[in-house]
Amino acid sequence: MTAAQPEEPYKLAIKALQRLRRKLIFGILSLLLLTASFYIISPHIISLLQRHLNQELAFFGVFEPFLALVKVAIVCSILVLIPYVLWLVWLVFCEIFGFKRRTGFLFILVGMLLFYGGVSFCYFITLPYGVKFLLSFQKENIVPTISVGHFVNFCGMFLLAFGTIFELPLIMVLLSKAGIINPHRVGRFRRHAILIITILAAVLTPTPDAFNMALMAVPLYLLFELGLICSKLAVKK
Repeated sequence: MTAAQPEEPYKLAIKALQRLRRKLIFGILSLLLLTASFYIISPHIISLLQRHLNQELAFFGVFEPFLALVKVAIVCSILVLIPYVLWLVWLVFCEIFGFKRRTGFLFILVGMLLFYGGVSFCYFITLPYGVKFLLSFQKENIVPTISVGHFVNFCGMFLLAFGTIFELPLIMVLLSKAGIINPHRVGRFRRHAILIITILAAVLTPTPDAFNMALMAVPLYLLFELGLICSKLAVKK
């Protein structure tokens, strides 16, 4: 008799997601409920974002103000649900790679600190300087009229993108512990990493200018180096 072949990782991932189906449904329902709740205070949140702009916002369509409020509510709901998302990710990794569930609290705590740290970095540093830089191209015969829809998209994408890329050290540690990547080998390809980071910054940054790309690329590279150090320490244990 032939020995049973081990299941491929993607099949294990599908099975893990099927087991977590109820939790996924609960997460979606929570997202809808939170979106409805945050919709009430969305105008105040837009006012907080508008401080970086220091000018009035306009709209060019009948539905644009409503859609802008909904988008703000969705982004805020996602930010609140990040601990739940991290918990689901941890459960999937436990199912596939057999990680100890008791260490999930540490994973969620570190993931929250990194994600909300990225969001804070974006709100207090990247957005103010990024908006100021972009508006510096204003000329006497060019008056900026910024729509609320475009501004909400700009801020929302920036906040979520920075929160996500700040998870890089944690992702690298997870992949190293799972045996998917070898941190010692990855460290030999820093030039390739810089190229990939530059491409990621270009894709994730809402605007293609070099200044805003640098605001994302530099922290991303530092996070890569931090992830490399943490991954090597994690593998040694």
